[in-house]
Amino acid sequence: MPVRPTAALSALLTAALAATALTACGSGSGSGPNTLKVSYKQSTDNSVKVMDTYLAGIKKEFEKKYPGKKVEFVPIKAPDSEYYTKVQQMMRSPRTAPDLVYEDTFLINSDITSGYLKPLDPYLAKWPDWGQFIGTAKASARGEDGKTYGVPDGTDTRGLWFDKRVFRKAGLPVNWQPRTWADVLAAARTIKQKVPGVTPINVYTGKPAGERATMQGFEMLLYGTGDGTTDPLYDSGSKKWIAGSQGFTDSLKFVETVYKEKLGPDVSDALDPNFATTVWGELLPQGKIGIDLDGSWLPQTWLPGSGHEWPDWSGQLGLAYMPTQAGQAPGKVSMSGGWTWAIPAKAGHPDLAFDFIRTMQTEANARKWYIANSGISVRKDVAKDPSYATAQPGIRFFTDLVSATHYRPAYPAYPKVSTAIQEAMEGVTTGDTSAQKAASAYDSALKDVTGGQVIQK
Repeated sequence: MPVRPTAALSALLTAALAATALTACGSGSGSGPNTLKVSYKQSTDNSVKVMDTYLAGIKKEFEKKYPGKKVEFVPIKAPDSEYYTKVQQMMRSPRTAPDLVYEDTFLINSDITSGYLKPLDPYLAKWPDWGQFIGTAKASARGEDGKTYGVPDGTDTRGLWFDKRVFRKAGLPVNWQPRTWADVLAAARTIKQKVPGVTPINVYTGKPAGERATMQGFEMLLYGTGDGTTDPLYDSGSKKWIAGSQGFTDSLKFVETVYKEKLGPDVSDALDPNFATTVWGELLPQGKIGIDLDGSWLPQTWLPGSGHEWPDWSGQLGLAYMPTQAGQAPGKVSMSGGWTWAIPAKAGHPDLAFDFIRTMQTEANARKWYIANSGISVRKDVAKDPSYATAQPGIRFFTDLVSATHYRPAYPAYPKVSTAIQEAMEGVTTGDTSAQKAASAYDSALKDVTGGQVIQK
């Protein structure tokens, strides 16, 4: 695995990627009155074509329905954080803005504040299918101004994937369900001792992993602290971000323990921005990871034709919910997010772009997408469909976690808050600092990135 790039190289890489994005988009939306430009995140794993295949089918259907109109795709192949940079660069100018863009829900309010997105309310008011979307999904695409800026194409939940093959070798139960964080660490220590050559537990961490580190790693811990009834990151009453919490420090201590005791991946691997691709495509199928704190979408990597076919994954892997810190109510924790289709404010063909959304989001096409990408339905009609509920092993497990899930406080400052969390995680991962010092550094950074909108616990 490549080692972590230096900060200087990272900055140069980001600038180069941004420039590439502008070039790749050519003359943007204004290139022709009948051409719709659709930008989306393409998998960094060349063998995973789930999104590409799905969109190719929608393009064919759309062009048949709207004679004379053409769809041009602008795929961006990059890790999450670099994808966000590219998309934002593209949306700044009418010359480069696509007509439709795949937008992570955590970035919506930030991009709204920057003036990058167009409110969709006039379209939604005339679209009967909007009534099928669940309230939490609608809220995830709503700005602080009350307007809606994206149409969600599903949600996700997170839990613990564990390898039954590894557990048997370690003498651990294959119906494993930890009750506390201590139980999780105890299982990882047992694997380290009894199954050499296997990474006991994977927890995504550090800036190279981007939001995957924040959400799959840190927030799955943080939201399992406290009483489970109040947000540990943002105080909605005072509308301020929370600093100085014991839960924050404890969550960093968990990450610190994983890497200090060498229960996790090698640090150079953990801080590789493409490590997730290696986890899904190689390490899990090969039985090289005991426990993986990860998302509901993993099975899309193993479907027929994916290049990483693993037809019996459900026989080899078990699923357990992530427990709360001390087993306190509600006993389990999950984080949910998801992506939306949004129309840039400077799109050349917004009406046509929404027609493309409506084509993607017929009941039949939505069901096809949820099943293909191992997604969780945000449409009530699809969720009730037996063909969705039984399409893949694990769908019921992850859908049931929605009752215990949390959503990020996706306010404009959140992307910067997330980066500050990643920096704190990276410090304890490399051993450059302690959990206590990293938490203090985060508190200082929090004041800067939120303009002082901080409440001390």
